[in-house]
Amino acid sequence: MPVDQSDVYVTMSDGIDVAVRVYRPDGPGPFPTLFAASPYRYDNDDLPPSKVFFWLETGPIQWYVGQGYAYVHLDIRGTGKSGGRFGFMDLRERRDLYEVIEWIAGQDWSNGRVGGIGMSYYCAAQWMMLSQRPPHLSCAAAYDGHYDPYVGWAYPGGVLSTFVSHWWNNSVRVANKFPANGSGPRDVSVDIPALLLAHPERDSFWAERSFEDELAGVTIPVYSIGNWAKRELHLGGNLRAFQLLAGPKKLKLLDLPSGAVALELFETVEFHHEVLLPFYDHYLKGTDTGYLDRPEVEYTLAGNGGTHSAGRWPPVEVSYLPLHLNDDRSGSVTSVNDGGLAPARANEAVVSYDYPCKDWLFGPVVMTLRGPDTVRETLTFTSAPLADDLDLVGPAELIVYLSSTRTDTRVIARVSEQLPQTEADRAAGLQPTAKVVTKGWLRAAHRALDEDASVPGDPRHLHTKDEPLVPGEPAELRVALIGCGHHLTRGSRIRLELSCGDTQFTDSQFAHAFTPDMVGTDSVHLGGDRPSRLLLPVRGRAGLPLPS
Repeated sequence: MPVDQSDVYVTMSDGIDVAVRVYRPDGPGPFPTLFAASPYRYDNDDLPPSKVFFWLETGPIQWYVGQGYAYVHLDIRGTGKSGGRFGFMDLRERRDLYEVIEWIAGQDWSNGRVGGIGMSYYCAAQWMMLSQRPPHLSCAAAYDGHYDPYVGWAYPGGVLSTFVSHWWNNSVRVANKFPANGSGPRDVSVDIPALLLAHPERDSFWAERSFEDELAGVTIPVYSIGNWAKRELHLGGNLRAFQLLAGPKKLKLLDLPSGAVALELFETVEFHHEVLLPFYDHYLKGTDTGYLDRPEVEYTLAGNGGTHSAGRWPPVEVSYLPLHLNDDRSGSVTSVNDGGLAPARANEAVVSYDYPCKDWLFGPVVMTLRGPDTVRETLTFTSAPLADDLDLVGPAELIVYLSSTRTDTRVIARVSEQLPQTEADRAAGLQPTAKVVTKGWLRAAHRALDEDASVPGDPRHLHTKDEPLVPGEPAELRVALIGCGHHLTRGSRIRLELSCGDTQFTDSQFAHAFTPDMVGTDSVHLGGDRPSRLLLPVRGRAGLPLPS
């Protein structure tokens, strides 16, 4: 029979005891170990898999025990039954992970090889483990999780996200206060949302929680797995961390319809048997499983584009081509301006919008008799119909020249594939169906670039200080758009939507707060010496199948 040991305490170097639950096969071993760490309490491992508890992200524990693995689940410091105070990915939390890994390796049932496992926070914990480089961490399978709590969780593009408040109060605090077995309910008193509000720029608070430099050059084997549906939260971490690591490394990108399906998939035995077990067996058991024969990068294109492989990310066959924003009416969508997108540089023009609109509901949404319309009160720029299929693969960029009546504003951008629409539906005022390709966010006062890290198509921002706009004076904003993999079909159009806000109707818990000071007018400048444009990562083509 498997052996389960709860409430095993490990003393950290600062004297604090952290708690783990140990699962392992019957017998003396030695066994390789999978290590998971979260603030969600190992007491909750016994809950049935369910998307209701979307923080149940451990994978099939008992199945792995049946495959000959020990499995250790840590309650992060300050949560569950662990002592200390929760630090939200601070240096002490990262050091705890190092010390628990080395404790595991020293147990008589351990073969000295430890692998990271889990998604979301468990995945972030794996990035933290890797940054510490413990001698006995043999591999990590980082599924669906960001490593940077500033841009990945709290302030994407410098814009305050509603996610962390939702996560903290409705996941971490609830999971600790009402554990499944009723054992030791705990009030986690740290007010993480208040801390984030107090630190809108990358200051010393964030410096303690930044470990990108420590990830760079890591040689511990990593399998980074992301999915296009999590572009608002975790995808950027899986992509960027893969670029930072020295290897051996592989990247797998899935086309899943939602974050809920990503969780559902991770809890299936089939996924672990087919995708992750060969990785773990190779590095933790030394078994030849064929894992090394898998491509360095494997990605499935959204939009029924099939599965492809590459030797790097972004693929070498990708080139960046511009689509210029213009004021020509596309006639294909109802919006504030119904502008156009084309390869040719636009004539000089200015497009403006006022906010908040009196008809908005929970952001730039208009409620109509047909339901919520999330486009009608935004700026749109839409291309002509594609003359051929088109694959977009890699990070993208929006370069927009913007002025405002305020000293700060935000650009929230969404690029979509707008599907063909019948003339009758257009005449009836129905909005065309669209599929999201990528999104991006930028606070105008955070437009300063990290020049050393930025390249065309993939800008990176410092977020270290507030640089106000001069009201009425245009500023160049380079908005990073999350890496994408999308197959657009002949006859579809490429559509860019711009606003200073987003909405729960389109972004659920990943929307961004609309604050009371946001009353004003923003203007987008087109053509001339202010050529606002998209840079799109086109795979395998010399040009876009679009009229100029």
